[in-house]
Amino acid sequence: MLKIFSKITGWIVVMLFLFVLWQCATQKEKDNPSPVKIIFDTDMGSDCDDVGALALLHAYADDGRAEILACIYSSGKVPYGAGIIDAINTYYGRPDIPIGAYYGDDIGDPIDKMSAEKLAKDTSAFGNDIIHNFDAEEQTVLTRRILANQTDHSVTYITVGHTKGIYDLLVSKADSISPLDGMELVKRKIKCWIAIGGTDQNDYYNLDWNFARNGAGPYTKYVIDNWPVKAVFVLGGMTVFLGKCLKPTPPGNIVRTAYRDWLWWWGKKTLDDQRLSWDLMAVYYAIEGITPTLRNEGYGWMEARENGGTKWHKEPADSNRQLIKQIGGTDKILEEYFGKLIARAPKLEKKNRR
Repeated sequence: MLKIFSKITGWIVVMLFLFVLWQCATQKEKDNPSPVKIIFDTDMGSDCDDVGALALLHAYADDGRAEILACIYSSGKVPYGAGIIDAINTYYGRPDIPIGAYYGDDIGDPIDKMSAEKLAKDTSAFGNDIIHNFDAEEQTVLTRRILANQTDHSVTYITVGHTKGIYDLLVSKADSISPLDGMELVKRKIKCWIAIGGTDQNDYYNLDWNFARNGAGPYTKYVIDNWPVKAVFVLGGMTVFLGKCLKPTPPGNIVRTAYRDWLWWWGKKTLDDQRLSWDLMAVYYAIEGITPTLRNEGYGWMEARENGGTKWHKEPADSNRQLIKQIGGTDKILEEYFGKLIARAPKLEKKNRR
């Protein structure tokens, strides 16, 4: 009996020891999470919140919470968005982040609201090597190459602009980069698509900027109807204002300059007038998940029309589709949090591409 008791006691001690080790390992993972691998797809230049979103992503990368695999500029009518992306990446000490661009001119905002051409051409001020979209790699070639080199189910694809980039990926054919076509490559490599767009209102189809405007409608419908893995639609930032936080930053800060120029275009406003923060919410959720400022509305499905009009339905619920919303009354919390991060000095020294 004593031997049996000793064996049982020893087994309990071993189990408790393993449990403690598991708890320590879990806590260590929470304290030092693996960086989220991100492909960031934007219509940079159309609004300054795209700039804020990329700045926020770099702040997370500085903290070891994000790995920026590539940036995609999938709007072509103002062909200088890739140059702005390169200037931001250079400012944050990451000039070698691959940048892909759409070479066509049929998608995107036709108005250069951010003085993107002027900023992209000022390479002496911002150190960027890319100026025009044609200076960047073609977007689908780049995205396929990046995905082919990642481990399975490891990549988060963020769309804060139109859907042309992710559409072109989805319909791409097998090639020398990968024997998988776009649909199979997405299934194999992408863990989640996170997008700013859509609506949770049940009484109308929302024609929002990213999903419906500037020729994006048919591409949005195809992607939403055929996307083969998890998709999360994020709604928020509509009353989260940023701009003032950038006033103390150096004049050579491309983030400050882009916000300043966009606001001046928008009725000769200044950084004190600030701008809304839709796109930052997608980056925020991608890296931090559900926080006290976000609410998971649960599973459902996003209906999309040819014109890009969208409407969220709770039934029938699709376990691969989720809606995330900002919780009311959290604007000031997010303004302070985002403001500190996007105004913070880069951790890496600014350097040009080698």
